[in-house]
Amino acid sequence: MDKYAHGERLLVALDCIVFGFDGENLKLLLIKRKFEPEKGNWSLMGGFVERNEGLEEAANRILFELTGLRDVYFEQLQTFGDVDRDPVERTISVGLFALINIHAHDQDAARAQNAYWINLDRRPNLIFDHNKMVDLALEKLRYKAAMHPIGFELLPDKFTIPQLQKLYEEIYNEPLDRRNFSSRKILSTKLLIDTGEKNEKSATKKAILYKLDKEKYQKQFNSFHYFISPGKN
Repeated sequence: MDKYAHGERLLVALDCIVFGFDGENLKLLLIKRKFEPEKGNWSLMGGFVERNEGLEEAANRILFELTGLRDVYFEQLQTFGDVDRDPVERTISVGLFALINIHAHDQDAARAQNAYWINLDRRPNLIFDHNKMVDLALEKLRYKAAMHPIGFELLPDKFTIPQLQKLYEEIYNEPLDRRNFSSRKILSTKLLIDTGEKNEKSATKKAILYKLDKEKYQKQFNSFHYFISPGKN
């Protein structure tokens, strides 16, 4: 079969905005570049799409190499195609954002990629158009987290309602009161299972530990729950 007529072929890359939550802070998994251009500077993790794989396959491969985890939750964010976005060669990048349980990932896999968890509010300046990618990913995360149970992807297997509230405060970068974040509203979704255990590390009253009902979570993922007030950003 004849090939399409073309002037030149372009590279297609994936850049991954990986969010994690350590119980206190929302974090980004960033790499310190070991190669030129921009050697020694901070970057998102990424890679080129290989000839024999689709975008989803490439994303799963890159995320596994970075975190050691399979079945990572991710979404395509946007395609970035400015002519001069990469100084080496004309490259189209598909940005995606991923949410992982920071306590479950393979730290050795991350270190092998020269990757580090950085607090979102302390993120360094990133190379190329990666700052724009992070800003857009955070905007999308905030939009979706207000209406869908997407935030549970960032939590450990067992968690308390106060920990869940702390996560949402980190996502929106501001305190939430009961008018904006109601435990009754969250429990009414029936997404949480009471484990019968309490958080022994709680500084005050021991809080109940819950776990996610994964079957209901999958069924209700696209339902509108409004975990916080719809008026939030």
